[in-house]
Amino acid sequence: MIPLLDRRGLFLGDMFMEQNKGNSLLSQIDLENLPRHIAIIMDGNGRWASKRLLPRNFGHREGMKRVVEIVEAATQLGIDSLTLYAFSTENWKRPEKEIDGLMNLLVIYIRNELNRLIKNNVKLNILGDISPLPNIAKDEVKRALEETKDNTGMNLNIALNYGGRHEILNSIKLILKDIEVGNISIDDLDEEIFSQYLYTRDQADPDLLIRPSGELRISNFLLYQIAYTEFWFSNVLWPDFTKEKLYEAIIDFQKRNRRFGGI
Repeated sequence: MIPLLDRRGLFLGDMFMEQNKGNSLLSQIDLENLPRHIAIIMDGNGRWASKRLLPRNFGHREGMKRVVEIVEAATQLGIDSLTLYAFSTENWKRPEKEIDGLMNLLVIYIRNELNRLIKNNVKLNILGDISPLPNIAKDEVKRALEETKDNTGMNLNIALNYGGRHEILNSIKLILKDIEVGNISIDDLDEEIFSQYLYTRDQADPDLLIRPSGELRISNFLLYQIAYTEFWFSNVLWPDFTKEKLYEAIIDFQKRNRRFGGI
């Protein structure tokens, strides 16, 4: 007798086991002690595809499915802010075909998911400079920003053409301009005011940074904001990073004693 398979090729029994595992992990999460802001470096798409002898863009396509899943899970948990590192300032060094594929996926994601973001009261924010993006991608991003700007639920931050050093330098330039025209005084400048010149203004700094794929570095991501962030690393490649892995990271986060320099 041939066993029934679901659309992902899993035995139905395995699918039920997955669901039960997810429910078990979810029940272990203290909803009164959630990280306010979770940041994720979405890494490992290319290696996921290479292991399957597929072009790298197949990995990016599968990775986009995880974006949908993780955004939905974070929204349901009630996370205040979720930041996803999608495309860095250094990623322009990649082959043109791969970059074109990534930009097409961005357009597809917005077109497919915008109505769901609106329905779930999610506000989209872009961290980075979108001016070098192809016009079709820029237009879709601007449309999504406009249509979600009044939403009051979770902040979904997409780091797009983003670099942490660039963000800090950009903030300094903006501050200098405001000092020059008299909007602020240099003597008034402190951490709170400085933070208002960052892309993440009016949001809490990340409590938890997640990096799948086995790499142990931060790759120029949110350099100013992660001063007291808790890190959680996993060997799982991003296309295999399910909501259960998100739950595991949150459970581990909740076991930590965060002292912020105190005792």
